[in-house]
Amino acid sequence: MRRRKIIAAVLVAALGLGLMGGCGNGTNAFDTQSAEEKGSAGTEATAQGVAEETEEASEEDTYVKTPNINPEMEDLTAMDVVNEIKIGFNIGNTLDSTNDKLARVEPSFKFETAWGNPKVSQEFVDAVLDAGFNVIRIPVTWENHFAPAPDYTIVESWLDRVQEVVDYAYNKGAYVIINMHHEDWNYPYYDNEETACEEMAALWSQIAERFKDYDEHLIFEAQNEPRKVGTSVEWTGGDQEGWDVVNATNLAFINAVRDSGGSNPYRMLMIPGYGANSTVGIQHIEVPEDDDRIIISVHAYEPYDFALNTAGRSEWNNDTTAIDTLMEDLKTLFIDKGIPVIIGEFGAMNKDNESERAEWATYYVSAAAAIGVPCIWWDNGAYNTSGENFGLIDRNTGECAYPDLLQAMMDAAWGSGDDE
Repeated sequence: MRRRKIIAAVLVAALGLGLMGGCGNGTNAFDTQSAEEKGSAGTEATAQGVAEETEEASEEDTYVKTPNINPEMEDLTAMDVVNEIKIGFNIGNTLDSTNDKLARVEPSFKFETAWGNPKVSQEFVDAVLDAGFNVIRIPVTWENHFAPAPDYTIVESWLDRVQEVVDYAYNKGAYVIINMHHEDWNYPYYDNEETACEEMAALWSQIAERFKDYDEHLIFEAQNEPRKVGTSVEWTGGDQEGWDVVNATNLAFINAVRDSGGSNPYRMLMIPGYGANSTVGIQHIEVPEDDDRIIISVHAYEPYDFALNTAGRSEWNNDTTAIDTLMEDLKTLFIDKGIPVIIGEFGAMNKDNESERAEWATYYVSAAAAIGVPCIWWDNGAYNTSGENFGLIDRNTGECAYPDLLQAMMDAAWGSGDDE
């Protein structure tokens, strides 16, 4: 752990920045959306809804960022950047909320707080970075925040807020990933392909324009878990139609960003396969051969019975088969071909089994690190609910609820420091 702290200290000194936070026992007992359901909620944005949100924004909501272009960015590849990323944290169930029925604070943040989590703060992000994470993934749902076709204009106040949260981590020298999360317009059917590609290009062109002056520390991720919701192939890796349309929308995303200005022609871009599936879906991802700034995104809660199944077992049992298979596949399909991978979501939910989860994390993160794949913990802010409890760092206090689990992840990702 000391090695990680030394590295972090050097980074902080170089940037003239300070990190703050701690690790203790945090609690946060509110219900959150199921991980398997987190892409299915949402309502279509209307001109009226967009107008209402615009009216709620005041001049004080406008956020201005100072440009920070890295002049050497054009010389970097995705593998260069991924090699610098060690372990990450998802601020889940927050900016990716799809409704405002449960909003607990002022209307301008109604979506951000709708699923029970508080508004993201600089102090919370500092705590996450101080814990040792050097990449933060910020899931963002854009639906409900843009106008209808043909322009699909994103509400400026929403872009302002996303940018503000990005900067909480970016200005500290951390890597940041933003994506399109719980969207209902990008379903992978042939009869939806043309419209979905059009919408994908329109939205990402606007996002790329807003962030064009950011350097390689900001990564764009095309979409989250694009899949045929409610069908027999939703979670099984898809079918030919699903693979084709996901590849098409990924390409629309890549082209839109590459065609925009600033640093975007050199931006590191993440693309998932169907459903971000880590078994069948990853075998059908199409990567442009002439673009060495593409990163593959997969989600893997393995082994399922221990990590994600609420009715599953609480014992780890040294069940390494699924993890071993995953790492072998990622290495063969991508790493050996020079294409980097990030496991954009992983985790094992709390079942009052911290010691078991710590042993699991040691194996999982070590296996991924051995092939150069960083892992990003899915944190949904939930601790003691009847659903999927992936909370790790308390959103209100910045304290870590499971220090042994956190230590295991950090030691595996950064090195335990045994050779100090």
